[in-house]
Amino acid sequence: MSTPDRPAGSALATLYPGYFALVMATGIVAIGAQQQGLIPVAQSLFAVAGVAYAALVVLLAARIVRAGDRVVADVLDHTRGFAFLTIVAGTNVLASASIMVHGWWEAASALWWWSIGLWVVVLYPTLLAAVIGRDKPGLAAGINGSWFLPTVATQSIAVTAGLLLTRSNDDRLAFVALGAFTLGIILYVIVMTMVFLRWTFHALEPNEIEPPAWIAAGAVAITALAGSNLLLAASTGPARLARVAPFVEGFVVLAWATATFWLPLMVAIGVWRHVVRRVPLRYHPGYWAMVFPLGMYGVATHRMGAAIDFASLAWLPTVVLPVALAAWTFTCIGLVRQLSALAVAASKRRRQQEKSSGER
Repeated sequence: MSTPDRPAGSALATLYPGYFALVMATGIVAIGAQQQGLIPVAQSLFAVAGVAYAALVVLLAARIVRAGDRVVADVLDHTRGFAFLTIVAGTNVLASASIMVHGWWEAASALWWWSIGLWVVVLYPTLLAAVIGRDKPGLAAGINGSWFLPTVATQSIAVTAGLLLTRSNDDRLAFVALGAFTLGIILYVIVMTMVFLRWTFHALEPNEIEPPAWIAAGAVAITALAGSNLLLAASTGPARLARVAPFVEGFVVLAWATATFWLPLMVAIGVWRHVVRRVPLRYHPGYWAMVFPLGMYGVATHRMGAAIDFASLAWLPTVVLPVALAAWTFTCIGLVRQLSALAVAASKRRRQQEKSSGER
């Protein structure tokens, strides 16, 4: 959302394209709480994720109607366009949480199908604009953490499909799940190459490394989760899954190890940004993109341990979950404070308008 001193119409027109990261973060932390037996916490967070999803759908629809030109400009923008893919990932995180927290299989299946359509509609306009657009920014200005969202959105499709395959023997579903899983890996390699080149061969300013950079770790963490779900479905699902299980397991371990590798760097960058370079720690919706990788890493580790029969890491999700919950809580407090400030500003404007009308 925009700053509190802007009018409500401006707040809607400038609504952050990646705000569905709120649903992603809340839903994945709910799943993590469910895994650790914190049922009331999981159910409460799921309810928040559901309400947030519905509210953001309404706000996005209103923004399209009232500020369609701004939406189109964001979609076609190198630095903001892929942020809309949080809609796809948020939909699938909510679908997965529907299964894991409440056992709502039909609702999850409906959300999954909805996400497939969203993936096509949201991904390709931004990708096409980036490819054929004439006015392109350089690598330093044009790429950021949101470019990992094609991987996250694609793997989120595989995550939900893997869960659905535990109750389905549909070979077509298995093929789609494997296709999404492998495509997500390729997309990650492409983007990570560009981002790592940007980070290591161009000077960085602290304002450039924003919380969405954490998606570098979240993208491989969700890859590990997607592969783990496929492995867990291999014993009861289509034979195709069993045939490729060793291939999938190798990539699950690779993705988990890569996520583990990136997390200390993300923490160090945060310390450099806020402690060394003293960038103020103020709420921004992009911070949900930091909460999401934390929650996803714990959930993925838990599922991977079951999928590859490796109990030695069972302690790790119990350590990660409190960190993710704390990050979620602080970010949520920031959101509530911003919404309160917006409400106060709107109330002041109404009183001023009423006063002006009375004077006339």
